[in-house]
Amino acid sequence: MQTRILGRTGLSISEVAFGAWAIGGTWGDVRDDESLRALHAAVDAGMNFIDTADVYGDGRSERLVARLRKERRETVYVTTKAGRRLNPHTADGYTLVNLRAFVERSLRNLEVETIDLLQLHCPPPEVYGRPEVFGALDALVREGKIRFYGVSVETVEEARRAIRNENVQSVQIIFNMFRPRPAEVFFAEAAAARVGVIARVPLASGLLTGKLTPETRFAEDDHRHFNRNGEAFDVGETFSGVPLEHGMRAVDELRGLARNPTTLAQVALRWILMFPEVTCAIPGAKTPAQARDNAAAAGLPPLAPAEMDAVRRVYDRYLRAHVHPRW
Repeated sequence: MQTRILGRTGLSISEVAFGAWAIGGTWGDVRDDESLRALHAAVDAGMNFIDTADVYGDGRSERLVARLRKERRETVYVTTKAGRRLNPHTADGYTLVNLRAFVERSLRNLEVETIDLLQLHCPPPEVYGRPEVFGALDALVREGKIRFYGVSVETVEEARRAIRNENVQSVQIIFNMFRPRPAEVFFAEAAAARVGVIARVPLASGLLTGKLTPETRFAEDDHRHFNRNGEAFDVGETFSGVPLEHGMRAVDELRGLARNPTTLAQVALRWILMFPEVTCAIPGAKTPAQARDNAAAAGLPPLAPAEMDAVRRVYDRYLRAHVHPRW
């Protein structure tokens, strides 16, 4: 497992890291004992960075990460997120009082004194233009509750606005074969500002594993069942906003990039790592086998120019019109 430096933080992060949304919930059935084994398998495979949030299972994910850290001697960096506990979720709720309360709850869940990296959790767009919000985060750094902070965003435009705030150290953004626009518009600006990029939803909610079929059915508590049209949160979080039938056609054409024993999911992760501006990708894993398979993607050879061109042609043919103007 190779590492990359996260922006200006100096933290050396594994290129493939652990996305801990699924072990919290809203991804169908999940068991804590199996989730903990998946976390251990990820660390065994060289992952040293875990992405979670206070709303993943209402703290369930954070508490599982705390159990892992107590059982391992290796350095494991953790980023969590804050803001989505607000109800209503409005820009006016992003105050020092509220953010401090969210952070203190996460500190208890994670059983740490300081959070390595706190990210605002896809806040309303108005937040990026409010310096007092980032001043509140600066205050939490001074208080020793967080080491660094960044943002998780929905759109490229939000990412560009976010990094105008000088102490933003990272941007977490949806970036995968089905959502390549950040590389065209944002990555150069992030590199110039020395801001780390965390690629989230790297497998398009499982579409880019190649395992889903038109007959696949999801549990009622799985966001791939209840958020197909953005009923619960931004539709871009589910299948990257790609209409499922178009995504299936695209996957059928991409299968040829995966040559046994390499899987399409591993090729999709290696595609992300072809972009040097990306610090890491954070695929989820609910089982040890999934964690090991994800980690193995970091060891694949670089994709050839013809393979990169093939991905672009598939995107242009099936997906660009659906996602490019929106995110």
